[in-house]
Amino acid sequence: MTFETLRVDGLSDDENRTVNRLVEQLRDKRKHNKKRSDLYDGKNAIKQVGSVIPPQYYKLGLALGWAAKGVDGLARRCNLDEMVWADGDIESLGMRELSDSNFLFSELAQAQTDSLIHGVSYLITTKGEGDEPRALIHAKDALNATGEWNRRKRRLDNLLSVTSRKDDQITGFTLYEFNMTTSCELVQGRWLVERSPHEWGMPVDPLVYKPRSSKRMGRSRITPAAISHQEAALRELIRLEAHMDIYALPQLLLLGAAESIFKNPDGSQKASWQIALGRVLGIPDDDDADGNGRADVKHIAAQSPEPHLADLNALAKLTAREYDLPDSAFALTDMANPTSADAYNASREDLIAEAEGATDDWSVPIRRSVTRALAIQNGELRVPDSWASIETKWRSPVYLSKAAQADAGAKQIASAPEWLKETTVGLQLLGLSKQQIELALAERQKSVGRQSAASLIAARQAEVPNGDGAGIEAASNSAG
Repeated sequence: MTFETLRVDGLSDDENRTVNRLVEQLRDKRKHNKKRSDLYDGKNAIKQVGSVIPPQYYKLGLALGWAAKGVDGLARRCNLDEMVWADGDIESLGMRELSDSNFLFSELAQAQTDSLIHGVSYLITTKGEGDEPRALIHAKDALNATGEWNRRKRRLDNLLSVTSRKDDQITGFTLYEFNMTTSCELVQGRWLVERSPHEWGMPVDPLVYKPRSSKRMGRSRITPAAISHQEAALRELIRLEAHMDIYALPQLLLLGAAESIFKNPDGSQKASWQIALGRVLGIPDDDDADGNGRADVKHIAAQSPEPHLADLNALAKLTAREYDLPDSAFALTDMANPTSADAYNASREDLIAEAEGATDDWSVPIRRSVTRALAIQNGELRVPDSWASIETKWRSPVYLSKAAQADAGAKQIASAPEWLKETTVGLQLLGLSKQQIELALAERQKSVGRQSAASLIAARQAEVPNGDGAGIEAASNSAG
């Protein structure tokens, strides 16, 4: 793929230099990111190695889903349940509107998956226009966006988001800079530039997986070791296919037989599969042969595919170790299923720790994006200081049955103050879902209201003289 230097007339020289620097950065990382996307999607092709296996076997399109399983195995343990605000009512800020209009939790889940595949993805917050939602949150993967990280400020200085391509050439992009968003689109050979100043600083937050001081933009979960194991397994699958065609059939040596049995009635040579799969009931002698003309058959037993399967099994276990998943997620044989809840959790201890680390790294950028979007939605010029306590609430990466969760919660509540049982936190400890908690609290509120009304009616009745039905009816109407 070739990238031409972009020259956008509506941009300043500094902006053009920034755009081309980011385009170059995107190009340099493209091969790395494209390979991992192809591995995740099962589109990677294996090059022919050696000359023992016929080349046609490399064209079978064999694929393994190990990379996708390694990514999804962790992603499915990182579930954002909701945004919570201990110091206020987040629903009063329009959280439901933001969530529904943006398919927010689905968008965040996609950004998390892209972060695991490429090491980083980006959450972009913008103001909606026309019939769009009032605030927008979009996820962008590393194949179509890149930026420059400011180590001192702990944020991006800029971000280039590619919006359209034609024949592998960029025909549309958006440049995000501090307090300025610039959209550029190539229309009939001319660049159209639109600038949108704002007060939100840099409206982009990177979701980074496993960052470190020398690699601030993180690393892919599809590591070089995992790629090596998967490519070796694909080569082994190709060898297995060839083995089943060539070596799994019994081999026969015919001594002293006439060549006519290998030919069709018209004298043409029979196809190899007809010879291999045919059942010969009679073999004519070759009277012209030197020595003994009687045909003799020697049988050679078929070769077992077991060595190929054992190699696949070993590679599967190596891959499971690399992805912190149990052997049962990949291996064909020789894996033990956990027999208890403790054994199950122990077999996934590394994966659980990995999920907790990933959600810790993702929490801050998600919180920043959501609070910025809420501020835009509410017409605020900046995120209010009182919103600093808005946080992410992640589902536990440890899978527990409802019974086990309720049992553990009941034990915790038993040793806690009585009032905890009537709070949202107490109901969460018992394993109730958010919907169940909301319904339970709503029904409790209605019950309390009915009891209050009944108490008020009883008190009014006690004050009214006996037989005064009108007074009772008036009291009932006032209580209602």
